Amino acid sequence: MPRAVRFKRLVYLIHRWCGVVGCILMLLWLGSGLVMLYVGYPRLLPAERLAALPALDTPRCCVPVEQALQRSQRPDQVRQVTLTSVAGQPRYILREGGGGLIAIDAITGYRVPPIDSRGALASARAFMGGTDATLMGTVLDDRWTHSGALDPHRPLYRVEIHDAASTLLYISSATGEVVMDAPLAQRGWNFVGAWLHWLYMFRDGSKDVVWSWTVIVLSAAGTVLALTGALAGIWRWRFSGKYKSGSRSPYRDTAMRWHHIVGLAFGGLVLTWVFSGLMSMNPVGIFDAKQRPDMDAYRQGLPGAIRPALSTSQALLHLKQKGFETRELEWRVLHGQGYLLARDARGMTRLVAKAPAGGYEVMERWPRQTLQAAGAHLISQGIESAQLLTRHDAFYYQRGEASMYAAAERRLPVLRIDFRDAGQTMAYLDPYTGDVVLSLDRSQRTGRWLFNLLHSWDLPAFLRFDTARDVVLTLCSLGGAILAITGCVIGYRRLRINAHAHARRSPLIGAGKQ
Repeated sequence: MPRAVRFKRLVYLIHRWCGVVGCILMLLWLGSGLVMLYVGYPRLLPAERLAALPALDTPRCCVPVEQALQRSQRPDQVRQVTLTSVAGQPRYILREGGGGLIAIDAITGYRVPPIDSRGALASARAFMGGTDATLMGTVLDDRWTHSGALDPHRPLYRVEIHDAASTLLYISSATGEVVMDAPLAQRGWNFVGAWLHWLYMFRDGSKDVVWSWTVIVLSAAGTVLALTGALAGIWRWRFSGKYKSGSRSPYRDTAMRWHHIVGLAFGGLVLTWVFSGLMSMNPVGIFDAKQRPDMDAYRQGLPGAIRPALSTSQALLHLKQKGFETRELEWRVLHGQGYLLARDARGMTRLVAKAPAGGYEVMERWPRQTLQAAGAHLISQGIESAQLLTRHDAFYYQRGEASMYAAAERRLPVLRIDFRDAGQTMAYLDPYTGDVVLSLDRSQRTGRWLFNLLHSWDLPAFLRFDTARDVVLTLCSLGGAILAITGCVIGYRRLRINAHAHARRSPLIGAGKQ
């Protein structure tokens, strides 16, 4: 048998038997992906969280931040200092060097004891404006809380709110903060959406290697199924001439015929979706950065050791005099200079930093030269170019609420710096906060094309026409679903044929042994 014929036969066999096993999985992925287009995985967006917090009251707030830092065993190693509100009361939240969180009462300066059920309920009710609530117990991890960002807050209190949306809140046992909300409708849709799509029924915790490799292996098998189907479909189609039936497809059976034709129309899309799903798992770390930006060199200090010579009350008063109603205040360091980052109920920001003429001033954003001087320390090989972007580009862009990236702030303008390192790292610096909001080297940019673009069609040009994009994605998903449904019908028939054939052979085999 010629090698080409053997290869084609192998492709047909692989597609047939992979399809028998994988057609249902493909249908679940396509159907759940369509749900995810409109309903996101439960998360507490920054704007939602800030809108529920009271304004920080300057007459009552607060003890000096230095007093709060003394409650840490290593004040100079504290990496993050935030003044926020928990259960309607101001709290300093400290992230220590090891990543652990502690809460300090900003009125008394004493460390808040471990959060109990009463504290969790009080926090939930305050967050929901006094709505009645019921404690549902604690959980280390469940189907909605796999995010690694929640690890310092575990275990989590689950509180059911008696509102119209039957909201489920998750409360940090470390600080008492509300860290996630999940309305009933969103939870319901996610059972047939993200939870099903990501096979979270097999996941245990935020770091589950078995789950990761299960998804990788199944995605790889799905890629083989789609690729062999595309090849078989093209080989069986008569591009010139027709079969005796008068059709360009050889199949007379309805399911087989529809599977062939729909596969030619939508099989390429299904292939890109399942392959990009495989790439989303970053198998064997192929998209890991070869050199990560040095954030310590960028900051040149920690807020536990370097702070503005300005009391908390003075900072809040300065902001109030500028008409800014602060909901949250964070101590930061940029290029060795301590400053304050304030956020209001809408997520808008202001900076409180030392003025050139002395004293402190409230600014909307950092000057470009200050940000670029700090950014030069991110990669030791030096800067290739820097530009202030006033439009989103192919890597820095805002996604909608249903996206897994909805919480990422992508404001404009943003300073983009390209470096001379081997990986040609690009970093995006937000002048409104001083954050390095995104960094990508060549490997990570390849992952962006192979996962995000192929899976979500998320180029800024497409996102500007979001409704049209959703319509096209919906129609393509429905086409893929028809392909999977016909595959399920064909697979069921194939299994029945094999079962009947086995049943016919069994008596003869038994008689031969007697």
